[in-house]
Amino acid sequence: MQRRVNIWAAADKITILLFLALTIMGWLNIYAAVYNEDHKSIFDFSQRYGKQLVWIVTTLILASAVLFIDNRFYFFFSYYIYGLFLFMLALVLILGKEINGARAWFELGPLSLQPSEFAKAGTALALAKYLNSRGQDLTRLRLLIPAVLIILIPAGLTFMQPDMGTMVVYFSFFIVLFREGLSPYLFASGFLLIILFFTALLFQELWVYSAILLTGAASAFIIAKSRNIWVKGMLILALFAGGIYLLNYFFLHKFSTGGVIILALVLAGLLYSWYIYRYKEKKILVIYLFVLGSMLYVNLVDYGFNHFLKPHQKERIEILLRVKDDPRGAGYNINQSVISIGSGGFTGKGYLRGTQTKFRFVPAQSTDFIFCTIGEEWGFAGSFVVIGLYVFLILRLIFLAERQRSSFSRIYGYGVVSVFLTHFFINIGMASGIVPVIGIPLPFISYGGSSLWGFTLLLFIFLRLDAARTEYLV
Repeated sequence: MQRRVNIWAAADKITILLFLALTIMGWLNIYAAVYNEDHKSIFDFSQRYGKQLVWIVTTLILASAVLFIDNRFYFFFSYYIYGLFLFMLALVLILGKEINGARAWFELGPLSLQPSEFAKAGTALALAKYLNSRGQDLTRLRLLIPAVLIILIPAGLTFMQPDMGTMVVYFSFFIVLFREGLSPYLFASGFLLIILFFTALLFQELWVYSAILLTGAASAFIIAKSRNIWVKGMLILALFAGGIYLLNYFFLHKFSTGGVIILALVLAGLLYSWYIYRYKEKKILVIYLFVLGSMLYVNLVDYGFNHFLKPHQKERIEILLRVKDDPRGAGYNINQSVISIGSGGFTGKGYLRGTQTKFRFVPAQSTDFIFCTIGEEWGFAGSFVVIGLYVFLILRLIFLAERQRSSFSRIYGYGVVSVFLTHFFINIGMASGIVPVIGIPLPFISYGGSSLWGFTLLLFIFLRLDAARTEYLV
């Protein structure tokens, strides 16, 4: 028998209080970030802080509406909601307004709405519906591929805008797949790809390939059943590498050193596979594929970095990795941000007294770099409080997700956790100079109606599901 509950009484009060605290804190810091002596009133609707208040009021209405809707609506219409947002992501590429080089906004009179912010909730719902209806056996490829496509389609449409920051956020949904049974080896491989990406940019090609080869050779030596098989493999690789190198050096003149190594590895692998098959050395086969795949990936990273990324995106990554120093150009934002945060000391300069803020040294200081204002005016103590509130919110959401009786609600809850965790880490990491500047807002604190509505929609759908966790979805 279905059990009805009082939604307003059952909604998690702790999470709502955290939401309100962060939202009000955001409003106050937006006021500090863009404070204007000629418009001192925080209720001045011609300024960003006045406009943000309007967004906050409408956000409270949105949150109430989301809680009022029956929880089964989100379950039964998950795919339709997802499809609607995909349509909006495709439509914005045609009819959208271009801002800062990205066609990512619909302009509706005085309003600009960014559909990619709302599509995060749609993606979380569709992923939860799919995994709930098909089970959680993500070790089976035929079940894993559709789940991955649910993530990659909105990520791809966002990439086409192009909005690299939001695209990265969509990849955070792989955390959900890991929680629901994705092989830890596949999940660890994702981190390995990230490490190889930055390694490929930091070091010369020959050194990277040599490190990969040595790692593979050492691993194969440890696990090989017979040392003779390992020795034969090394000899075959050396012969092919030497032969291809001499042929290229004297006659072909087409391959780089990395190309010679990869070609030798492919040809040697074809011959060496006979030994692997005969002696049933499957683990060595895995290591071989790992080495070959890693080298191909490093090669693609180098090619993609030089041919697909825009100049300003390349500069940001190079500055982060200390490959390039440009304090007055592409590195200006990061340098000024770090200076601003550091100048706050332990207790800060005081509310509305931040000099870096007042003299507009930090661009986008009310949006992507809002944390600079917090660091300068509230100091380490204030920054610690803000970070603590986010950590508490994320831990609370994990607790709520784990107590769900419905797998749909649990999976959606982890989708919310993944998005908030990624935004929190990357935004504060940008301001602190530890991750590249890719332009994503700090949830509930950064200025912007689309992001505030998007985060609220994402969060309060989960609170609605949690409030009705004792009810049957079907």
